[in-house]
Amino acid sequence: MTESSNLLHTPLYSLSCQSKAKFTDFAGWEMPLQYSGLKKEHQAVRESVGMFDISHMGKFSLQGKNLRSSLNYLVPSDLRILEKGKAQYSVLLNHKGGIIDDIIFYYQGQNEDKIESGILIVNASTTAKDWNWLTENLYNQDIELKDNSKDLALIALQGKKALEYLNPLLTEDLESIPSFGHLTTEIDQEKIFIARTGYTGEDGFEIMTSPSIAQRLWQYFLNNNVIPCGLGCRDTLRLEACMGLYGQEMNEEITPLEAGLGWIVNMNHEFIGKEILALQKQEKVKKRLVAIEMEGKYIARHDYPIIINNQMVGKITSGTLSPTLNKAIALGYVPYNYSKIGQKLTVEIRGNLYPATVVKKPFYSRF
Repeated sequence: MTESSNLLHTPLYSLSCQSKAKFTDFAGWEMPLQYSGLKKEHQAVRESVGMFDISHMGKFSLQGKNLRSSLNYLVPSDLRILEKGKAQYSVLLNHKGGIIDDIIFYYQGQNEDKIESGILIVNASTTAKDWNWLTENLYNQDIELKDNSKDLALIALQGKKALEYLNPLLTEDLESIPSFGHLTTEIDQEKIFIARTGYTGEDGFEIMTSPSIAQRLWQYFLNNNVIPCGLGCRDTLRLEACMGLYGQEMNEEITPLEAGLGWIVNMNHEFIGKEILALQKQEKVKKRLVAIEMEGKYIARHDYPIIINNQMVGKITSGTLSPTLNKAIALGYVPYNYSKIGQKLTVEIRGNLYPATVVKKPFYSRF
């Protein structure tokens, strides 16, 4: 496959070409959409194991004496209570309480000089925006911030058998790492960062390392019959697990409370946008993100209108035909009064109305 000159390529691009991947433009990167087929890849992750090239994601390293305290002002989660070797899923907020991006912060502890260090993983589509926001708001905080986005590779090994494939390659026993735990180790004297995190609703690991080690790992997994997976099934997997996608379920006009992320909000510290969230907690949010199950297999797509009592009350944010459940599922925003489980509604699809119901999140759960 000929490389597109105007698109960025990950260190694993050539290996994906060898696997005859079908590619798509995602946030300026030429990324695998699928390899052997969406359903096969989806099923592999749900039933066994699959691997994703997610090297396009933003990767920032941070250091400073008051790193957690400094970052704390930018997120609604309390990072001060985060222990070494643990991670926190959170969001960067603007002054209106809107979501600039959703992120994961991995705290790596402090050295003998009490310099704290950590890693921030952000979305590919918002990497530049996030970098500017962080540098602007960490100015004069004595925080060293480095962008490793194009220098390091990132592999997601996902599924209940992920541990079986990764553990034999390391001296450490990954079984003892809890969910959202992480460690840094070495392969052939090169650093490799491993976290028990993912975006599929399954157990799994995300592996960040040099391009050369990542290429060797990818080839090793291929040789051991791990199925490579593309962005297509990454989307269906996360949707079944009701995990939001920035730009669809989240944006700068939506707060974490509206997006169903109240569990990451800790009001016991000061942070940008706190006043807005406090008001929403007091008065209740005006709209909520809900899980929607269609009657029949009509697929509700992004921006399709949600109709209740002959009025458009909201819009679909994401929708698909669930490979696991064999049902048409979707996420969307509706007014708070219409957000209860069991609420009946219709979705307008190409000029026709199709019935649906608000159901409990998530559609699928391994745990």
